[in-house]
Amino acid sequence: MEERRVSAVHGLAPLDSASIRWPTIGQLLAFAVLIAAIVIGLIYASDQVGSIVLITAAVTFLANAIWRLSLIIVSMRSPPEADAPEVWPRYSIVAALHDEAKVVGQLIERLSKIDYPADRLQGLLVLEAHDHTTIQAALCTPRPPWLDIFIAPAGTPRTKPRALNCALPLATGEILTVYDAEDDPDPMQLKEAASRFSSDTSGRLACLQAPLRIRRNYASAEPSPFLDRQFAAEYASLFETALPGMAKLGLPFPLGGTSNHFRVDVLRKVGGWDAFNVTEDADLGFRLWRHGWRLGVISRPTWETPPGGLACWLPQRTRWLKGYMQTWGTHTRHPLQLGLRGGFALAATLGAGLVSAALYGPSLAWFVTTVSVYSIAGLSPQTPALAICVLSVGTASAWLSCAIGTRRAGVAYEVKDMLAAPFYWSLLSLAFVHAAWRLIREPFAWDKTPHAPDQPVQYQDQDSPVDVRLDVPLPVRLSATHVATSEPTA
Repeated sequence: MEERRVSAVHGLAPLDSASIRWPTIGQLLAFAVLIAAIVIGLIYASDQVGSIVLITAAVTFLANAIWRLSLIIVSMRSPPEADAPEVWPRYSIVAALHDEAKVVGQLIERLSKIDYPADRLQGLLVLEAHDHTTIQAALCTPRPPWLDIFIAPAGTPRTKPRALNCALPLATGEILTVYDAEDDPDPMQLKEAASRFSSDTSGRLACLQAPLRIRRNYASAEPSPFLDRQFAAEYASLFETALPGMAKLGLPFPLGGTSNHFRVDVLRKVGGWDAFNVTEDADLGFRLWRHGWRLGVISRPTWETPPGGLACWLPQRTRWLKGYMQTWGTHTRHPLQLGLRGGFALAATLGAGLVSAALYGPSLAWFVTTVSVYSIAGLSPQTPALAICVLSVGTASAWLSCAIGTRRAGVAYEVKDMLAAPFYWSLLSLAFVHAAWRLIREPFAWDKTPHAPDQPVQYQDQDSPVDVRLDVPLPVRLSATHVATSEPTA
């Protein structure tokens, strides 16, 4: 084992980082103009302004539903096959771990199964200097010769992207990928990514995102069937339909926090990860675009386990939404640098995600209250045709995206899951409020998701609490919309 210590890397200008907590003058002016226009309208033409706001909101949500349906259609196109390179490029695998003593051995075992020439591999387990239990567990686990332990120097902020930045100067590969503690990557994922990069004729492809799939190969000690299944469907919708569709259209998108494969030279040019952004992946996807680079997707997946019950799900979702807020604030400081297409993609992903999360809960509460009151009074609810259209198309598009995504990912999605989905979406409003508060009070705090090692499935009887549909081992499948790349031997 070789220990290395270097200083933290943060090569971003202040305005390109979430380290600046306050809006710029331009952002304040834009917000002030918007508020002034609304106030003046309410004073001098309140009826017309109210109607315009409602119609604009309805049309926006309707357009978002149509956009989601468009991505489903576009994502059905198969990408061209990629030929394997004559010589496999050097590859660096980086996994930043904190308080992961329980699963570090499991991760090492899974990384050891990666099918790539060992003499072309470099692996770094990035551990924190104060995390003695994880360090000890890693040292006690047999590792392949190419996998080293790297102790990150103490410093702030104590975040995953900072740890990754500490390891970036040590990367010897031409391509670098990031994995999380609970990941179980497809052994052929690196070869597919390397083949895609070598086949890129444009020279502008900087990152490839592998699909993340929520599925257990083993039983969870504390399953949460409702949240687990809805979380799996949410991931399937994102990684099996939305991101492939946006990649096909040549648009930027927020990267997943793991299983993204970067060209190392490009990653260094754009300044690495933003150590102050708690969704550094979302930020980096749009920063690469701003610097003229492009993103793509591959088909070999990485499996992850769901976070578990509400006590684990809520902090994770809070961190995501807080990071989305940080990323939105960072990239709207200089929106012209994104261009028209990049600005549209930012609004259609992060913007739509934040607005939807804020409105899901109140919308469901309003709908249930209205129907209940009219039912008790024995009256038929007075609902505008536009509202019915928006509600129907929006819900149907979300269901369809989840249904097709889960089918491609090999995850179950049944009628009862569809009916329960609005209640799951409403929980996002709780996470949104929590995220907004945390952004004010603790903007750089990292809400850690606890992970436990997988345990073999043991079914006692039909009343077992294990959610069989998530825990049963399913066959390894590639996305139905993708064509597998060639798999040469090393």
